[in-house]
Amino acid sequence: MKRRTLVKGMALVLPSMWINQVFGKPYSFSALSDTSSGPFTASWESLSKYVVPDWFRDAKFGIWAHWGPQCQPERGDWYARGMYQEGSDQYRYHCKKYGHPSKFGFKDVINEWKAENWNPEELVALYKKAGARYFMALANHHDNFDLYNSSHQPWNSTKLGPKKDIIAGWAKAAKQNDLHFGVSVHAAHTWSWYETSQRWDKKGPYAEIPYDGNLTKKQGKDKWWDGYDPQDLYAQNHPMSENSWDNGMIHKQWDWGNGVVKPSDAYCEKFYKRTKELIDRYEPELVYFDDTALPLWPISDAGLRIAAHMYNKSIKRNGQLEAVICGKILSQQQRQCMVWDIERGQSNQIEPLPWQTDTCIGAWHYDRRIYEKNRYKSAKTVIHTMIDVVSKNGNLMLNIPVRGDGTIDEKERAVVEEIGEWMKINSEGIYGSRPWVDYGEGPSTENTIPLSAQGFNEGKGNPFGAQDIRFTKKGTTLYAFFMEYPDSRIAVSKKLGVKGVGEIKNISLLGSGAALKFEQNGEVLKVDLPDINLRHLPYTLKIEGAIV
Repeated sequence: MKRRTLVKGMALVLPSMWINQVFGKPYSFSALSDTSSGPFTASWESLSKYVVPDWFRDAKFGIWAHWGPQCQPERGDWYARGMYQEGSDQYRYHCKKYGHPSKFGFKDVINEWKAENWNPEELVALYKKAGARYFMALANHHDNFDLYNSSHQPWNSTKLGPKKDIIAGWAKAAKQNDLHFGVSVHAAHTWSWYETSQRWDKKGPYAEIPYDGNLTKKQGKDKWWDGYDPQDLYAQNHPMSENSWDNGMIHKQWDWGNGVVKPSDAYCEKFYKRTKELIDRYEPELVYFDDTALPLWPISDAGLRIAAHMYNKSIKRNGQLEAVICGKILSQQQRQCMVWDIERGQSNQIEPLPWQTDTCIGAWHYDRRIYEKNRYKSAKTVIHTMIDVVSKNGNLMLNIPVRGDGTIDEKERAVVEEIGEWMKINSEGIYGSRPWVDYGEGPSTENTIPLSAQGFNEGKGNPFGAQDIRFTKKGTTLYAFFMEYPDSRIAVSKKLGVKGVGEIKNISLLGSGAALKFEQNGEVLKVDLPDINLRHLPYTLKIEGAIV
């Protein structure tokens, strides 16, 4: 369905077939008196009427800036939790760089973060040039620091740290580059995730001296944070969860079970208000929740209310539903309600509904060691992932880690630029494509990734080689992505024999345009390739005349 425009002052008329498809029954849009009213209500049954908008299905590739104060130490993921784990790498690093966490806590790291070299316009322009069709920015992490002008969270980037509205800067840059804009929200888990800040050393010169997680506003007199309540940041005015001293317990309690202390109603409502304000003020088209299903589910309906509000607001603003919400670890019913996101992993089949893989070329938060040890994913690895995901009806969301000062390093930039070079030639088979009857062929299809993968299966399948092919289609045109350029300069496909697709009329190599010589019989297709150097990157054959 083509996009329709709602003109101010004019009645909106939509086909009844479309209305029935989205809402289950005809709906009067004149009833939309405010952004909270509309066809969607705060229930899974109501949200299951959701239909993924075409812009997301067509975009295929997005880039993410998972950037906030935890990038300032440049010591990797979950720093604001790990720095309070006695004896851990981040704890030792923190003590050496900043001092003991009873004296210098994460609140003080926030004060160190200035984002002094951040240039969102330059970075987002680079990402557009790399082929991204949407851009997503971190709005808050489990560290509970809002990166926007928040009325409900005093600990935010406009008042502390860089004293800049980070989300406003990213949103403006995305708009200037005509990219769809999204935000990621992670702060629902602060309640239990930050419990390490309630601890104390069990040995050494600081034994039994509490970390700063239980500090109060009163204790800030004459300190840099005078007037700010650390509990608005740490949210630790509650008992520890069961087995809280077990550093791995947080993963078992992620869906608010297994002995986690239930958050207060005030905590849940504050999260709701913060997120609703984020959606209303910055109008993201995409919101990614780092949660099982929706935030605070099933102990609170806050996430359901946020989802219904965003969908209804999108309909009022656009005349049709253009919003996307991504959630992880979803049931079959929940996959009808939003886009299923698989963190650092992917499916092993063509999914019936659009979905997304989110992954990173390094660590989620910038880690200087990955740069120093040359451990970033290569452009080739990223491209392989993109092709595989798109062939299975998915999108790729790729994080490029940002340093504390707001820049990316030259090795990351080289990866991004190489992806862009490949996309200039091959994106025809990516953007706007849909899965073929088979997603691919070759040794990589015979892997061990479970069909019901919910995340973290990245790299566990067989590696891609010259015999591995992935397919997409547009109308009657088939695109075959061969994962490596063969030394023999002969591309071979068993699924593209006459028995598989009928008689092929024409084959060309994207980037060349010239028709290629090929031989097709009942069992196999063989294509003569030109003698060019593709550095063993994937190449794409455009196939016309086949029965698709």
